Amino acid sequence: MDEDPRNGDGAQHFHAPKKAKLTRFISEPEIRQEFSHHQSGVARINNGSFGSCPRSVLDAQNKWQLRFLQQPDDFYFNTLRKGIVESRTVMKKLINADDVDHVSLVDNATTAAAIVLQQIGRRFSQGKFQKNDTVIMFNCAFPAVKKSIQAYVIPVGGSVIEVQLPFPVNSNEEIFAEFKKGLERGKANGGRVRLAILDHITSMPSVVLPVRELIKICREHGVDQVFVDGAHAIGSLNVDVKEIGADFYVSNLYKWFFSPPSVAFLYCKNSSTMSDVHHPVVSHEYGNGLPVESAWVGARDYSAQLVVPSILDFVNRFEGGVEGIMKRNHDEVVKMGNMLAESWGTFLGSPPEMCASMIMVGLPSRLCVTSDDDAVRLRSYLRVYHGIEVPTYYQALKNGDSQPRDKDGCITGYLRISHQVYNSAEDYDRLKSAINQLLQDRKTCEMLPKE
Repeated sequence: MDEDPRNGDGAQHFHAPKKAKLTRFISEPEIRQEFSHHQSGVARINNGSFGSCPRSVLDAQNKWQLRFLQQPDDFYFNTLRKGIVESRTVMKKLINADDVDHVSLVDNATTAAAIVLQQIGRRFSQGKFQKNDTVIMFNCAFPAVKKSIQAYVIPVGGSVIEVQLPFPVNSNEEIFAEFKKGLERGKANGGRVRLAILDHITSMPSVVLPVRELIKICREHGVDQVFVDGAHAIGSLNVDVKEIGADFYVSNLYKWFFSPPSVAFLYCKNSSTMSDVHHPVVSHEYGNGLPVESAWVGARDYSAQLVVPSILDFVNRFEGGVEGIMKRNHDEVVKMGNMLAESWGTFLGSPPEMCASMIMVGLPSRLCVTSDDDAVRLRSYLRVYHGIEVPTYYQALKNGDSQPRDKDGCITGYLRISHQVYNSAEDYDRLKSAINQLLQDRKTCEMLPKE
């Protein structure tokens, strides 16, 4: 019997065609052209939220969309699954997975969280887990992940332990100490930690966590499974899933790997034994394994999943490929972060080695960021009046701890700046000047207009 080509059988035999060797690397004018669709006059220092897709990849996406619209039936039966397998194969090589069947393409990290947490919820419902068993995560886990726990785990008897992330943070040892305390809490009263959720790069505040070492600690403490939310990782950190050692690892391709929204890879270490791991959207491929279930969730636009080879072509136009881009972005964001901190008399939220392509910069205490509302108001002000897009963060003072200070008082406000290949020094100079102007005018966040 012929194998169904939609299911990607024989994917391990796929070989990408050889590309012509580049005679030169991409130039700065060519980079500007690739991102010329960005709104002019805006300093985009927030690649971390929504990413950026170059024109050449958008063109490739458009071609895929047209191919579908021209003959949907032929596209579905003869093209779609083969294209998705090709994309999965590219990702398998990039992340050093053992088998392409360990790699699924899903919409985003939120979808992956639903997949993992629905599995945990089913095990509680089936009586495989006890009422005092827990899920552990850091308090700065992405809000959608916390909501998924509320939706899938809490109603069936599970509980959650939130570990406070030290911030500002000076070393990995501070993180290890807090995490071990949380694990001990999870084992109290005979309970077990069934799942640990670890961010590879926390969103807000942004810090690169030592996930490999944290996973080792999890294994030593008998944690059943580890899910790494690497939403910001691929394209900004080296991701070697065998070296990291998680049971599940997800990363969004549209944040730092130049894809259009929305696509992420989800790696499952033991996919052959994960018979209860399913896509949350049940379609007619249910039961055929997560990679196949994820490749068809009904009629929709799959073009973002199909352009992964084109993304690889784009990043390979840069000197050093994706590794060169990562180094460039890391070095520049540290340089710009230090420039801003020096101008404002503040500091970075973590050592440079604990950041990737984003870094936290303390705001002057004179701005009086005293609440989440103040942070939101400052962000809106910078967007509306200065054309600057940058996330803001409020860190409440803690009793009994030594508080980070500048010359005027305690620092409770931070900015999360990003650097991507389209950014220039002028973007950060504009941000520096906008904050300095507020200080010169003796303005506080409370005085800023509400939008």
